Amino acid sequence: MQTYLFYDLETTGLNKAFDQILHFAAIRTDIHLNELKRYELKIKLNPDVIPSPGALITHQIGIADAQQGEQEYQAIQQIHQWMNEPGTLSLGYNTLNFDDEFLRFSFYRNLLPPYTHQYANQCSRLDIFPMAVMFYLFKKPILEWPERNGKISLKLEDINAANQLAPGRSHDAMVDVEITLALAKRFSQDQEMWQYLQGYFNKKSDTDRIKQTGNQEALLIDSSFGFEKQYQSPVCSLGFHQHYKNQSLWLCLDTPDLTKSTAQDFIHYTRVKNKKLGEPGFIVPYRERFTKQLAHERLERVVHNQQWIHQNPDVLKTIIDHYAHYTFPIYPETDTQARLYANGFWTPEEETICRLFHQASPKEKAKLTEKIQQPILATLALRILGRHFPDVMTAKQKEQFLCYLDEVDHKETILDYKGEKRLTPQAAQQIIATLHEKNALSSHQILLLDELKNYLQKR
Repeated sequence: MQTYLFYDLETTGLNKAFDQILHFAAIRTDIHLNELKRYELKIKLNPDVIPSPGALITHQIGIADAQQGEQEYQAIQQIHQWMNEPGTLSLGYNTLNFDDEFLRFSFYRNLLPPYTHQYANQCSRLDIFPMAVMFYLFKKPILEWPERNGKISLKLEDINAANQLAPGRSHDAMVDVEITLALAKRFSQDQEMWQYLQGYFNKKSDTDRIKQTGNQEALLIDSSFGFEKQYQSPVCSLGFHQHYKNQSLWLCLDTPDLTKSTAQDFIHYTRVKNKKLGEPGFIVPYRERFTKQLAHERLERVVHNQQWIHQNPDVLKTIIDHYAHYTFPIYPETDTQARLYANGFWTPEEETICRLFHQASPKEKAKLTEKIQQPILATLALRILGRHFPDVMTAKQKEQFLCYLDEVDHKETILDYKGEKRLTPQAAQQIIATLHEKNALSSHQILLLDELKNYLQKR
């Protein structure tokens, strides 16, 4: 049976490799959006996680509350099971840009398959946020669209305030799930649009729609373009990436200085979007019924840039060659638990080791960790022991984990897969001081920050 699993996360911060989930909530529904079951987990703060002050004052889960709840290792196994229940379509609001990737890293560092919820056992993913963009552009009457500072706001809390979708405080995981489900019910009132948009999250359907454009000019709808561009840009196809095989490449045709490009200098004058199949942005045909919201000046610029492209095939070829072969930099200093994308899928042998680790008792886990030959698996397993089963660790394992904790607290060059530094206690305290200086905090937020400051000082 196919079901929807609406879910939301509250986390210690935005870094998917180094932060953790504190609150998970979900509602499972049938395909008609009738509620079937609810799930909710409060998760205990890991000893190697430095909470971000900004996240704390947003979701308002204080240190005292964060030190309660289930251990991450057990909680993530439970979430993995829920997400991988056969026929599950997992979705939320902006989940593909944040929550889904956060879960992948959580699964990975806890020795669980990171990707099966995306494709195995008839499981797949959707996202209500890019659907909201499409409804705003082409089906406006279905909602009241809130404004902030003269601009449309697509923040979930603002949409809820304008439409009274569900009661409760935003940035509480279950409240946000209830809001998202209510929003989905509103969108599903237009069944034709609702079903059409779901097709964009299916790789085959998405591929077919790209082919229908003739792989030439099209309109790319993507939230990253922002309100000023009405979340869209005319584009032309550059084909597929030669390394990231699941990504098509699209050159933005409304870039003001595109015609300044030369074979030697084009990076500053071009904007190319990598689009993964079955994920936003959405490609629609370059027809008037879709492009009518574009300003006349932008449409004229598109025509001018198209003419330039046809007149400069050699420059276009250079542009295509560059973007089709460009790969993201790899940082040798990347921490083990941030190496999900560099490592790829587990090998069958590694899958077997992970399975044995999960099946073992705590004492057997410690013994198995000693025997693991693969350095990455051994490190991940050691950190699970240190976080959750310290009493069964050998003296050597305890020493290794304490050295790791010391690095977390004092080393400023622990990097994630993007080359971004892990948050240190010292950096977190500087952020707290800056937030206090801004003097725009509630009394409760001040108490939460003081609580966090005390926690950091005692580490």
